[in-house]
Amino acid sequence: MKPLIKTEGLYRYYSDFCAVQNLSFELYPGEVLGLLGPNGAGKSSTLRMIAGNLAPSAGRIWLDGVDLQSNPIAAKMALGYLPENPPLYPELTVDEYLYYCARLHAVARNQLAAAVSDAKIHCGLDDVGQRLIGNLSKGYQQRVGIAQAIVHNPKVVILDEPTVGLDPIQIREIRNLICDLGSERGVILSTHILPEVQAICSRVLILHRGELAYASSLMHDDNPMSGRFLIRLAQPPALDAINALPEMGHVDQLAQGYYRLRLAEGVECSANKLIERLVQADWGLEEFVPEQLGLEQIFIRITTGEQNRS
Repeated sequence: MKPLIKTEGLYRYYSDFCAVQNLSFELYPGEVLGLLGPNGAGKSSTLRMIAGNLAPSAGRIWLDGVDLQSNPIAAKMALGYLPENPPLYPELTVDEYLYYCARLHAVARNQLAAAVSDAKIHCGLDDVGQRLIGNLSKGYQQRVGIAQAIVHNPKVVILDEPTVGLDPIQIREIRNLICDLGSERGVILSTHILPEVQAICSRVLILHRGELAYASSLMHDDNPMSGRFLIRLAQPPALDAINALPEMGHVDQLAQGYYRLRLAEGVECSANKLIERLVQADWGLEEFVPEQLGLEQIFIRITTGEQNRS
C-alpha cells in the first residue's frame, strides 16, 4: 500500500536551534495518526513543513507519492489543513466562505456546488449555509474550518488542535467527525489531550526535543514500553527464586500465587522467552499477561525522563 504521507530525514533549523531533527515516518489510508509532544517539541514546525508552509532545512516530503519540493502544487492537491487558529472570515456566510475555499483549491466551476454541499453534509453544516460565520458558536466555527480542509476531497487531512476551546458536547461531535474522516482518508491529529488520542487515533508518534522519541500502534495489546508482566503460579517458589531469573529487575507479590515482574533496565526479553524460562522452572505457570503502560505514563516517561519510577 502506498503511503499518503512520507517524510524522510526532516530537519528544521531556526538560526542555530534545531527544532526538528532526522524525522521520518509514513501515514497510510484509513489511519488517524496522533502527533504528541510537549510545547517546543517540534510538532507545529513538522505540520507546517508537511503543509508546505515552511521549507525544511534538510530532508524530503512526499504527499500521495508526489515530491513536495519538486512539485508543490500537485502535492498540495492531496492535502487539507486546519491550523490551530482556523482561517475564517467572520463577515462571510458559510456558503460564501466554502465556495471561496473551493476555488482556491482549484475545484472546477461545474463541481463547486457539489463539493460545497458534500463538505457541509459531512461536517453537519447543511442548515447553517446562509449564516454569518462570525455569528456561529465556537463548535460550528471549528466545523467550518474542517469543511474548508476537505472541500476539495483531499486524501490527507491535517488537524492542529481541532478541539481547543470547545465544550464537552462539541468535543464529542468533532471527535466523531474526525473518526469519519479517518475511515476514508489519512488524518494527522496534533493535540495535547491524551484521552483524545486514545479515543480517536490508531497510531501515535511522540516528539521530544525535535526527535521522534516513540512510535506505536494503539491497537496492539503488547506494549514494549512497559517491560512488566503479571503472572500466576500454581506452585509458587520463594520470591528470591523468581528474582534470580537472568532478565529480572524486580518482583512484587500481589497475592498468593500472583506476581508482577519487571525486567531489568535496558534488558530486552520477549514474552515468549520469559514464558519459556517460567515453564522450565516448573512453577506451574497458569497465567501470563503483559502489563500495559497507559499513554499518559509513556508520555511522561519519555518527556521527563522518569524511566525508573513505578
